[in-house]
Amino acid sequence: MTENNIDAVIQQIVAETSKIAWKELQYFFATGMAIYVSTELDLIEVASCFVNDDKAIVEKWMQDSQVMPVPDEQARVWYNDDATVWAVVVKPWVLVQQVRNLQ
Repeated sequence: MTENNIDAVIQQIVAETSKIAWKELQYFFATGMAIYVSTELDLIEVASCFVNDDKAIVEKWMQDSQVMPVPDEQARVWYNDDATVWAVVVKPWVLVQQVRNLQ
């Protein structure tokens, strides 16, 4: 992939990333398509690795529990807190990340 193509992919991911109420993503959670991304990672970088099928990096994040299907307990907390999350669709997945509280 050329640098221009990589830039275009990243720009597309950024354009499709937004905040959304976790409750609006319940269908994707129920079908196992909601993927948790740790706040230690950059959501755009993770999405880019999914798009580019960079299995080695994604598998490393999964082994480190930084990327995984949204755990039931996390989903429950977000639901009960009426949380807003960052989300981006990388078909068939919806990558979600907790919105960081800057204080």
